[in-house]
Amino acid sequence: MAFRPIRRFGDPVLRMAAEPVTVFDQRLRSIVADLLDTVDAPGHAGVAAPQIGVGVRAFSYRVDGEIGYVVNPEIVELSDEVHDDVEACLSLPGLGFETRRAQHAVVRGVDADNEPVTVSGSGLMARCLQHETDHLDGMVYIQRLDSERRREAYRQVREQSWFWQ
Repeated sequence: MAFRPIRRFGDPVLRMAAEPVTVFDQRLRSIVADLLDTVDAPGHAGVAAPQIGVGVRAFSYRVDGEIGYVVNPEIVELSDEVHDDVEACLSLPGLGFETRRAQHAVVRGVDADNEPVTVSGSGLMARCLQHETDHLDGMVYIQRLDSERRREAYRQVREQSWFWQ
């Protein structure tokens, strides 16, 4: 369908929990196609529907050559083992902050035909699954930072030219 522009931090759609998908029709297939086209751009590991201005529970991913999507995803498993690594977000361009995430994650949901889908992964895939599901819950990753690092992140956000546009 189409590459869609990414909504930036500060856009209200990124702060609202996305609505579960209940109708599996051409509109949903168009949203999924847009998510897949948008995530296929260089430097994109995942795109949640709210990031393209659509408040539904769906995201796409492109990690280590694997591309796909999940509708109505729910995290059903997180490993006890965690990993701290620099995380970034298309909605916060040019910024990255060390964020703690589970090393392994499993997400269950459905596809555009309401058929069950399970996606699991470790490392970057686990980070992506958690990050995109957070978006669907109205959370941007810098909200997961401890108070000192979150304060610094917000300071850096305010210094970005895109924040004031």
